Amino acid sequence: MKKGKKKGLGKKILKITGIVLAVIIGLIAIFAIFSTVANIFINKKNVEYAKSFQKVEIENQLVPEKDENGNWTFTTDREMKILHFTDIHIGGGWLSAKNDVKALNAVAKMITEEKPDLVMVTGDIAFPVPYVSASINNEPPATIFMTLLESLGVYWVPTFGNHDSEFYSTYDRAGVSEIYSNPDYKYCLYEAGPEDIYGYGNSVINVKNSQGIITQSLFAMDSNAYTGETLIETLAWEYDNIHDDQIAWYKSNVEAMSKYNTYLINNGDFENKNELLNKYGTPKSLAFFHIPLEEYREAWYEYAENGFKDTKNVKLIYGTVGEEKKLVYSSDISNNFFETMVELGSTQGIFCGHDHFNNFSLDYKGIRLTYGKSIDYIAYAGIHKIGTQRGCTVITLRPDGSFDCKCESYYQDKYNHEAREDVTMQEMVTVLPGGEE
Repeated sequence: MKKGKKKGLGKKILKITGIVLAVIIGLIAIFAIFSTVANIFINKKNVEYAKSFQKVEIENQLVPEKDENGNWTFTTDREMKILHFTDIHIGGGWLSAKNDVKALNAVAKMITEEKPDLVMVTGDIAFPVPYVSASINNEPPATIFMTLLESLGVYWVPTFGNHDSEFYSTYDRAGVSEIYSNPDYKYCLYEAGPEDIYGYGNSVINVKNSQGIITQSLFAMDSNAYTGETLIETLAWEYDNIHDDQIAWYKSNVEAMSKYNTYLINNGDFENKNELLNKYGTPKSLAFFHIPLEEYREAWYEYAENGFKDTKNVKLIYGTVGEEKKLVYSSDISNNFFETMVELGSTQGIFCGHDHFNNFSLDYKGIRLTYGKSIDYIAYAGIHKIGTQRGCTVITLRPDGSFDCKCESYYQDKYNHEAREDVTMQEMVTVLPGGEE
């Protein structure tokens, strides 16, 4: 009798378990169907909203053209303004719809006020993570953002972040690359880049003066995403890095542009050739990508361990660290990209994102390492309610090849408008490596 009761109880447990699982599966299916329908409506609405913005009136707006090597090139003898954004984080789903609109408003307002010649976006335009957006489709965020910049009529270049193409996303990196390559969006200067090197979007944008001399080169690069492609590997948060073939591509471009300038100056009708060769023989350059190099961490650790004072190698220009634990979430995979930059003597500065609460800009061994301010309203818990980290970086390129930059908070009077939300301006706490304040 006891065995019979146990057997009957087991059947009941199995039956109840089956019913519970069926209910859960049914609820998931209902949620998925609802989300699919709702997301189509929401994203269509947000595309229309992105189309509603007025074109920015830029006096003597620079218009880029392709050079003989297929690189986009701006020609000017004046200063050129670049606006750097990072980590836009558009969810593209009904759960994130309100915050997606806030992100569009923030970007549009700062562009409208600053009137840049070029916008550089260092990754994570998309954040279609189900628990915050109810979507895994990374096409709508890209299209919504492209539509916004097209409406504003400002030239721009996107680079990839780790969230732009998660392993579960509807489109892989190649698919998103095709979206950015859509010729209907004439203000998007995205180039997929060479097929024989790692990543997508590795490209060069040149700035020349009226004499044809390259005064500045802008390297847009794919810092890639994770070291693995499976769920378990992704959840380990092991970030990838710029690969060796990308570094070789960077080096070959610097050398080719140096050869171009040297030949042009030596064979042109210039009176001050030696002076021009000293200034432009190796064109100056800036690099833009998402995940910071390990030198960001090394530089900050050296600065912090010196009592938050400048060292022989490190000079703090502005800003601080707001992230916790590792402070700087660079890849643990080393490369020689930074050493190559130092060796070639071209790149003056690097701009990245990824770590939303970090906003420092410091000089490390002669190269300026700068974090852009994030836009993100959804990726960090409660981040929509705080605002110190939100804004943009204004970069000024000078005709002599030099540059400077400064970060601008979104929550200042010059960006004020009726759509801007109230937030708490949190204090960025500077911490030592390991988390000690």
